[in-house]
Amino acid sequence: MWVLQGFICLSSTLFSFFSTITIMSYSGLARIFSCRTISVQIHPTRTQRPRQYMCRVSVHDVQTESLRSMEGLLKCSANYAPLTPISFLERAANVFKGTTSIIDGPSVKYTWEETHARCIKLASALSELGISRGDVVATLARNVYAMQELHFAVPMAGAVICTLNTRHDSAMLSVLLSHSEAKVIFVDQQLLQVAQGAIDILVNERVIPPLLVLISDFDSSSPTIVNSITHEYEGLLESGSSEFSVRRPTSEFDPISVNYTSGTTSRPKGVVYNHRGAYLNTIATFMLHVMSSWPVYLWTVPTFHCNGWCLTWGLAALGGTSICLRQVSPKAIFENIAEHKVTHLSGAPTVMNMIVNSPVSDRKPLPHKVNIMTGGSPPPPQILSKMEELGFRVHHLYGLTETYGPGTYCLWKPEWDSLPPNEKYKLKARQGVQHLCSEGVDVMDPLTLEKVPEDGKTIGEIMFRGNTVMSGYLKDVQATEAAFKGGWFHSGDLAVKHPDGYIEVKDRLKDIIISGGENISTVEVERVLYSHPAVLETAVVARPDNLWGQTPCAFVKLKDGSNNVSDQEIINFCRDNLPHYMAPRTVIFQDLPKTSTGKIQKFILREKARSLGSLC
Repeated sequence: MWVLQGFICLSSTLFSFFSTITIMSYSGLARIFSCRTISVQIHPTRTQRPRQYMCRVSVHDVQTESLRSMEGLLKCSANYAPLTPISFLERAANVFKGTTSIIDGPSVKYTWEETHARCIKLASALSELGISRGDVVATLARNVYAMQELHFAVPMAGAVICTLNTRHDSAMLSVLLSHSEAKVIFVDQQLLQVAQGAIDILVNERVIPPLLVLISDFDSSSPTIVNSITHEYEGLLESGSSEFSVRRPTSEFDPISVNYTSGTTSRPKGVVYNHRGAYLNTIATFMLHVMSSWPVYLWTVPTFHCNGWCLTWGLAALGGTSICLRQVSPKAIFENIAEHKVTHLSGAPTVMNMIVNSPVSDRKPLPHKVNIMTGGSPPPPQILSKMEELGFRVHHLYGLTETYGPGTYCLWKPEWDSLPPNEKYKLKARQGVQHLCSEGVDVMDPLTLEKVPEDGKTIGEIMFRGNTVMSGYLKDVQATEAAFKGGWFHSGDLAVKHPDGYIEVKDRLKDIIISGGENISTVEVERVLYSHPAVLETAVVARPDNLWGQTPCAFVKLKDGSNNVSDQEIINFCRDNLPHYMAPRTVIFQDLPKTSTGKIQKFILREKARSLGSLC
């Protein structure tokens, strides 16, 4: 080993860059980060103080100039500000000041200048209520104008927004309010009864409940009820000061939101987003949605779900107009597209399924090509094809709550345009490649963390890393550490990687069926079922089997007028199009339970299939 004589200490800037240099042997081997072996010569510069040295680095045979001292460079407000979506709104107030920011029914319409002013006053009002940096402010509301304002006003007050699922009952809601320690909850008038039930539960359990702020429904005939413990949204907002000084994050890693994902009442999973991740994923989302300036966006995705896939913030960046939609139906979608000249919307494959199977009387001609971003589950190629025929341009993405929503997208290649329709839509049904703001997405062996071969056959787990992965699970260090094992976020989704580098999801880890030692992808079985002309919706889960361990059980909702189709016909159809071991042995006709985003709740179906017991 070298013996270094004298006291050697690099300047703070150089030290931060070369902090991982380790001199390994007499031959001068060294490593910088994960680079290959380089040689390092260290010598003093006589004109500088003894603590500052320069390093001459040669990589293989390439000569590089001596590194110059970085002393004197400053990190200050002139050249640095923590990334935060708040800046999107501040810019919109100047650049898009006269552009309509939101339309909510016949009674609500604001410009970006007005929205910015309202958000400042609302942030001020929250501060007057005692909300300080790091406090949690919850919401329980559908796609109403207040949700857009709260996504900015809450972080402008230095607080963390926690958007709660509108389908929760009072019991579950009380658990999440307690777990998040929300200080205030903003409640849609139509959901007031559920919220008050949750607050009653908290009071009975001697837990301090959040202060309730009522969001009135201007277009409702029901009277607004305000009691002594309830504030009203507009009144609270008007009480704020327009001179309020916005509390921007002190660090990009400061939390901006909490989104609760699947979990039980005993162990809820609160996914924490930070300002940097929200900023970057917002940019990635509107890029993969092919959004340019002044889009008109129809809110079919709940604004509470992954903060509306980050577009609650993103529309401000582009001067977009939000069209609020409380209840999603094909008729409402077509009417709003026609009335407001909607350019973009989003939705799970079940929303697209509703559209393509809607009565002709509910449809209106599209004024132009309308972009729809879909994700949540693999879209059947048949649905993609029919959406394109109706005049929609489908963009397929994939992600999780833990990745701020979108994490990959199926980047369309021009050479695919000339392919036969069936091949085109099979390609579009793949989950694709990482988006611009992600550092890494790959399919890996969950045990070894080795990448699987790009052969389209070897199954591994999809893993993410980078700025657009959550900060962690709220108050759950164990779950956070497990999710980040090995320096990657483990999605729990099983996939293959094709030779062109595109990822294709095969199943959730918990959904895969193991029958007689063979892995069965429920996604592949569902794809065949969707090709049956009588099938409207379907989901496949495992049923216990004493002989094979598990067998596929298909839950099917038939199209109107197809009630004469039998379970045996469905089974035979699958056997004609799949290996026999993959074909369902059980078919149950019923409506399928769904989340508020339209995603099928397979855990309910798994429990029902489990209760059936073995076929033999």
